[in-house]
Amino acid sequence: MADLALWAQDEHRLGLLPIRRRVWAPKGQRPTARVERHYEWLYVYGFVRPSTGQSWWCLLPRVTTKAFALALATFARDEGIDAEHQALLVVDQAGWHVSPELVLPEGVHLAFLPAYSPELQPAERLWPLLDEPMANRAFTVLDELEAVLVPRCRALEAQRDRLRTLTSYHWWPPEPHP
Repeated sequence: MADLALWAQDEHRLGLLPIRRRVWAPKGQRPTARVERHYEWLYVYGFVRPSTGQSWWCLLPRVTTKAFALALATFARDEGIDAEHQALLVVDQAGWHVSPELVLPEGVHLAFLPAYSPELQPAERLWPLLDEPMANRAFTVLDELEAVLVPRCRALEAQRDRLRTLTSYHWWPPEPHP
């Protein structure tokens, strides 16, 4: 009998257009946040295992069926997913997730959430944490953004208890024992 791990996955777009947040300013002064209108994007593929808080991150330049297949293959390789150690991945019904052209790695199975239900996706709760170091900052090139994102993803990987608490909904099923 094979092991089965339950994961959730979602994508998040970040780019040179800044994430604006409220900021404090002295009374009588207007707060300022620099904004440059550049429409270039990076996509963060975030995988989380709500029962343990384990996470896996990938940065890619786009979201397509091929990019998703690449992210899945790399995720499966890094997490040791194969015929004996399988993963059920909860995803939304984005076009690249349901495409008949999508090639799944051995041991990876997809479970689809109902359409238009982001509140049911545990991985959606990763994005406010990921966005924190980018709030109210403008980047001139994607390399600058990536230089902030990579350490943030690594920091979040180490915060398993925080991610488990944030993503483990009361209805999320327990993982079956081997």
